[in-house]
Amino acid sequence: MMHVMADDPVTIDRRAEGGNPDSVGTRTTPGASPGAAASASPWARRLLVAGVVLAAFNLRPAITALGPLLAEVREALAMNGTVAGLLTSAPALCFAVFGGAAPRLARRWGPATVVLAGMAAVTAGLALRPLAGGTAWFLASSALALAGIAVGNVLMPVVVKRWFPDRIGPMTGLYSMALSVGTATAAALTVPAVRALEGDWRLGLGMWALPGALALLVWAPVVRGAGARTAVPADAGAGAGAGAGGSGPGIRITRSVTAWSLGVFFGFQATAAYVVMGWLPQIFRDAGVPAPTAGLLLAVTMGMSIPLSYVLPRIAARLGHQGPLVAVLACCGLGGYAGLWFAPAQGGWAWALLLGVSNCAFPLVLTMIGMRARTGAGVAKLSAFAQGTGYLIAVPGPLLVGTLHQRTGGWHAPLALMAALMTAQLAVGLVAGRDRCVEDGG
Repeated sequence: MMHVMADDPVTIDRRAEGGNPDSVGTRTTPGASPGAAASASPWARRLLVAGVVLAAFNLRPAITALGPLLAEVREALAMNGTVAGLLTSAPALCFAVFGGAAPRLARRWGPATVVLAGMAAVTAGLALRPLAGGTAWFLASSALALAGIAVGNVLMPVVVKRWFPDRIGPMTGLYSMALSVGTATAAALTVPAVRALEGDWRLGLGMWALPGALALLVWAPVVRGAGARTAVPADAGAGAGAGAGGSGPGIRITRSVTAWSLGVFFGFQATAAYVVMGWLPQIFRDAGVPAPTAGLLLAVTMGMSIPLSYVLPRIAARLGHQGPLVAVLACCGLGGYAGLWFAPAQGGWAWALLLGVSNCAFPLVLTMIGMRARTGAGVAKLSAFAQGTGYLIAVPGPLLVGTLHQRTGGWHAPLALMAALMTAQLAVGLVAGRDRCVEDGG
């Protein structure tokens, strides 16, 4: 039977030397347990890893499956442009609103149970959404799915910190890669699946409830075996043995420069990602690139994150300062924007690759969240704060880019805005990458 500790007092070792690469990134303090996964049976460890991978896979299909079918959904539900615009900003807004509740829920019920409930909400929302006969039902079921995704976003770093404290880099890379696979798979397969099965948009959206149901099947025994229904005591966050779902007493997160820098960095990288997902194909099409090729270029951009999301956290966990990685990703982004400005069609493949590398700031910031707090309680608070702040910052980005394009009739003004935001992302990322922990007031 799996045994999940109240928490494992760990400190981040950013100066790891040699040894097993899978164990690089953390070291336990004297007398500390290496984590629940290390003390579990081989079967239980595999189940935990499978649960993390499946949960991560389900954190984006609700969003990326909708884009290719949005025109059909609008026509079927008589959805006006304002509501359609709301749908494009709804993910970031829901992530900010519902993600903030995740630490409190984890403190009461345990992080594994809350992740299970989040997967249930995702599955239910995706299953109910195709049944919508009107806009209100569609929005409500989408919000249910996004609420489940929101708590998963916040608690995945907590789950990794709690159960795999000696493998933060590799496990963050694994679930970041699974998230990227889910993102790209839903975007790429939804329309072909609908056409192959001679279905309509309802089938295309509803089929993504099936991976959620599979995740539920895996997380249910994890919760039972972990005894995760037991609430984490309210005072479990005190001292080094703070509970993973604890409140982290003594951590004044809103006064931490590290927390704010991570939140703003998260917001800028999310803005860049949403703009690329929403507008990159149109930029290429307006430059004369055929529509199928423009879609393929977006697929290349998104696909770059699959291998890099696995490799980048492992590298980040070895470094004392993640600033060099922040700088490399920002330079790739600036290079991609410059290419789109001067020669969008001629060098389209190169710009797609550069922007794909730049978008890997997402797994990097997830890794830094796990490294900027010593305890599970600290990670829970930091994750909720950074992601809540970041997603709020990201809400207006795609809408502002669309407005600038409409008013100027071109893409130079939007690209100049994105270049300015990328420069700001670089500056704040250098601060976020410092070897500091929020428990130290840094």
